[in-house]
Amino acid sequence: MCRKRKMDISIGNHGVVVLALMLIMLVANGEEQRTREIGLGVILDIDSHVGKSIWVSILMAIEDFYGDTNNSTTVIVPHFRDSKYDNVEAVSAAIDLLKNTQVMAILGPQKSSQAAFVLDIAQRSKVPMISPATNPDLSPIRNPYFIRIAQASSTQAQPIAALVKSFGWREVVFVYEDTDFGRGPIPFLFDAMVNIGTQVKFRTLLSPSSSDYEILQLLYKLKSMQTRVFVEHMLPALASRFFKKADEAGMMAQGYAWIITDVLTGLLHQLDPQDMDSMQGVLGVKPYIPPSNQLKKFERRWRRRFRKEYPDIDRVELDMFGILSYDSIVGLAMALTRVGSELSTIFKRTKKASTDLAAIGTSDMGSKLLPMMQNISLEGMRNRDFEVVNGQLQMSRYQIVNVIGKGEKHIGFWSSRNGISNQLISQNQSSDYTTNKDDLGTIIWPGDTPRFPKGWEIPTGGDNILRVGVPAKGGFVEFIEASIDPKTKVVNASGYVIDVFKAVIDAMPYDVRYKFLPYENPDGQRIGDYNDLVYQIVLDKFDMVVGDVTILWNRSNYVEFTLPYSESGVSMLVPAKVDDSKNVWIFMRPLEMELWITIGGFFIYIGFVVWVLEHRVNKEFRGPPHQQVGMIFWFSFSTLVFAHKEKMISNLSRFVVIVWIFVVLVLTSSYTASLASMLTVQKLQPTLMNMSELKARGDYVGYQDGSFVVNMLKDMGFHGDKLKKYSNFKEYANALSNGSTKNGVSAIVDEVPYLKMLQAKNCNKYVMVGPTYKTAGFGFAFPKGSPLVAEFSRAILKVIEEQMRNISDKWIRDEADCPGKNEDVEPFDKLTLESFKGLFFVAGLSSTCALVIFLFMFLYENKEILVSHDSMHHKLTAIIQNFDKKKDLMPSETETVNDSNDYIEENIIGGSPMSPAISVYHQGEGVFSPASPT
Repeated sequence: MCRKRKMDISIGNHGVVVLALMLIMLVANGEEQRTREIGLGVILDIDSHVGKSIWVSILMAIEDFYGDTNNSTTVIVPHFRDSKYDNVEAVSAAIDLLKNTQVMAILGPQKSSQAAFVLDIAQRSKVPMISPATNPDLSPIRNPYFIRIAQASSTQAQPIAALVKSFGWREVVFVYEDTDFGRGPIPFLFDAMVNIGTQVKFRTLLSPSSSDYEILQLLYKLKSMQTRVFVEHMLPALASRFFKKADEAGMMAQGYAWIITDVLTGLLHQLDPQDMDSMQGVLGVKPYIPPSNQLKKFERRWRRRFRKEYPDIDRVELDMFGILSYDSIVGLAMALTRVGSELSTIFKRTKKASTDLAAIGTSDMGSKLLPMMQNISLEGMRNRDFEVVNGQLQMSRYQIVNVIGKGEKHIGFWSSRNGISNQLISQNQSSDYTTNKDDLGTIIWPGDTPRFPKGWEIPTGGDNILRVGVPAKGGFVEFIEASIDPKTKVVNASGYVIDVFKAVIDAMPYDVRYKFLPYENPDGQRIGDYNDLVYQIVLDKFDMVVGDVTILWNRSNYVEFTLPYSESGVSMLVPAKVDDSKNVWIFMRPLEMELWITIGGFFIYIGFVVWVLEHRVNKEFRGPPHQQVGMIFWFSFSTLVFAHKEKMISNLSRFVVIVWIFVVLVLTSSYTASLASMLTVQKLQPTLMNMSELKARGDYVGYQDGSFVVNMLKDMGFHGDKLKKYSNFKEYANALSNGSTKNGVSAIVDEVPYLKMLQAKNCNKYVMVGPTYKTAGFGFAFPKGSPLVAEFSRAILKVIEEQMRNISDKWIRDEADCPGKNEDVEPFDKLTLESFKGLFFVAGLSSTCALVIFLFMFLYENKEILVSHDSMHHKLTAIIQNFDKKKDLMPSETETVNDSNDYIEENIIGGSPMSPAISVYHQGEGVFSPASPT
C-alpha cells in the first residue's frame, strides 16, 4: 500500500483516475479477488505534444481492451514518469520504476538519446523496453530487449532517394539536427544518394540551441552554393525556427526544393500557422497509415479525451505516435493474457547491493514476455498494418505530401516493391519499380509555382554572379581579346570564342549573370600560360574560364571541361610552292630519284640477260660488238613503249621478257596516272610533307606562345633551339615567308583552328600537311563537380547545330572565298621505291634464275673443255669462242619457230590486232616473222 500511495503522488490526478477506473471495472465484473495488476512503466516528456498524445492513447488503449475483455485475469496499470527532456531524468525514472515499482515492461522514452541510456538498464534487468525512438543505431538485433514501435529513420532513405531521382536532381545538401536523432539516418541517406548517382554536395549540423543569428548565417552560406535541393532532418521545435529564417533569407522562393523527413512530416500539425506559412511548397515523406472507419471513430474519441485531459490546448491532432502507442498497448495486453498463470512479478535481487542499479535485480517474467512482444500481428487502428517482427515495426509504404496552406496535400506513394506511384498498389499486385515524377500529383513548389526546380542555379543577388576568367592577350585577337577600359573599368571582350560563349549563354534555359575577369597583372600584362589560367578555378579566383583553352588530360585532373566547341587536332602548316605545271622537267616529278635509278638499272640488266640467252640462237642478237651492245640497250628500253620487234627463240628469254613486260606495264600505268593527276589537279605543292622530314632537315619550327604544343614538339624529338614562339598571325606569316634561312621557320605547328584561320587570311600561300595529331578541341572549364558542365554542354550542342556556321563565317573566312582556290588541291606524294620493291624482286629473281639455268646448260655442253688439261687461259678462250658461235637449231625446233611465226602473222599482223599496243607498234613489220635461212 505504501508503494501504491507513492506512485499515486508521483503521477498526479491522471494516475488516480486510471486506478479508479480499473477498480470500478473489477468490482463491476465481480473478479476483484482474481485479477492481478501488472505494472507498466511509461517514461515520456510529458510537456511535449508527442508525450501528451502517447499519454492519452495509453489510457484509452487500457480502457478499451479491459472494458471489452470481461474474463481477463490481468490488468495493466501504467506508472507515468516525466523525463523532462533530460537523459539523466529518464535514467532516474527507469531506475525508480524497476527498483520500487517493479514494472514488467517500459514504454518509452520517446527520444533516441534517452532511449540509449535506459536501454542498458532494461537489458540488465531483462525487462522489455517498448520505444518509438527512431535512431537506427538502436537496433533490436543487437539489443534483444528493445522493441521499436516506430519506423527506424534509416528506412526513409529509399523513398527520399526515389523522390530525388524522379526529378533528376544531381546534387543535394543535408541539413540536420546535432542530436542522436538528427545524426542517425545521415549515413543511410548518403548511401542512398550514391546509389542513384546523386552527389551530396554539402552536409551541415545545426544545434537545437542555435540562435536565430547562427541559423541565418548558415542559411546564407547554403544560399551561396549552386545546389538548390535540401534534405532537412529536424524535430519540429528547431525546424519551425529554421524555416522562418530560410524564408527571411529568400530561400523559400522559386528554384528551391526542400524535403523534410518522416518525424517532422508526421508532426506538422504541431506547428503554428505562422510556421506553416514559412514552409509553403515543402515536400515530405512519412509512413503511410491507411484510413478506415475504425480509425476515424477512434480519432473522434481521442480528441474528446485529449480536450478533457488538456483543456488549455487548442490544436488537437492525433499523430502516428499516438496510434502506434495505442496498438502497442493492445499488443502488450494480449501478450500478458497469453502468459496467464505463468505471470510473475518477482525480481531476483542480490542480498547485498551497494547501488540503486545493482539493487534492481532481474525480472522473472521478462524472458517469457519478450518473445510475444518481439513478434506481434494484430488488426489495431491501422487496418492490420501493426506488425512487429523481431522487435521492429514493419512498414513498407510511405506517403509523399506537399505543404500547402495550413496543412498538407497528398501527392503520391512510395513502396519498396513498386517505387513511386500516384495510387496505392496492392503488395500482391505485380508492378515494376519506377521513379517517375509524372506519377506524382500536382506539386506547388516554393515561390507558389508549379514548375519544378532544376536543382541548382547560378547564385544571384548582390555580387554573386558568375566570375568568368578570360586570357588577357592581344595577339590572336580573332579568337579572343580582353582588356579593361582604364576610365570606366569595364571589361571589353571580343572574338570568336566570346561570340560562342554568348551564344551558349543565350541557349541556356535560364538567365545567367556573369562578368569577365581578365587574367593579368596590374599593368595589364598576361600572367603565366593557359595551365596557370585554368588553375585559378581551383584557387577560387574564377567560377569558370572562357578562352581558346584546349581540353587536356593534365588540366582535367583539377577542373572539368564542357564538350568541345571547336575543331580538334594539331597539324603543320608549310609554305606552298609556286605552280610548276609548265616546268620543262615536270615529267620527272612523279617518281623519286631512287626509283628512276632502279628502273634504269633493271632495263640494262634485263637487256643483258636477254642478249645472253638469245646470242647463240638468234641472228637479231649477233653481229659486230658495237651492234650487240646497242641491241642490249635497244631491246630493254623498247619494251617501255612495247616497240620491240625482235623474235624470241629461247624459252628462257621468253619467260624473262613476259615477266619484264608485266613489270613495265605496272610502272608505266602508275607513272601515267601520277603525271596526269599532277598536271590536271595539283596546283599547290607543299615544301615539306611531314614532321619527320622537317625534323630530319633540322629546320626551324614555329609555335604559339603559351601553347601546350611546345611540349608536344619536344616529346616528338625537336630540339628546343629549333623552336620559335610567336604571338599573332602576322608574326606567323612573316616567319613562313622568310623561311629557316632568313631567321624564320619552315613550318608552323599549331592547333587546326589557328592554322585554318592563318590559311584563310593568306589565300593560296600555305598548305596544311602531315598527319593531324588528335586533341579534344577548345572547351569551357569549371570546378570539379560543377553541375554547370552538363548544362553548358547541352547548350553548346544547340549552338553547334544552329549558330556555329554563322559565327565561324564572321571570324574565319572560308577558303573557298579565296580567288583561284581549287577545292581539289591536295598535297602531292611522289611514287617511291618502297611501293615497287615486290615487283622488282619478281623481275630480278626470274631473270637471274633464267641466266643461271642457261649457264649450267652451256657449261654442261662444253664439259670436255673444262676437264681438259689445257691452261685456264686456253679453256676460257675456248668457252668464249663456243659461246660466240651460232648454234644450229634442230629441224623440230625450226619448225616450231616457223609455225609460231606463221600463226602470229595470220592472227596478229594479218588479222585484227589483239591489243592497241601491238596494233600501233607492230603493223607491217612482222615482229615474229620467220627467220632467214642461215
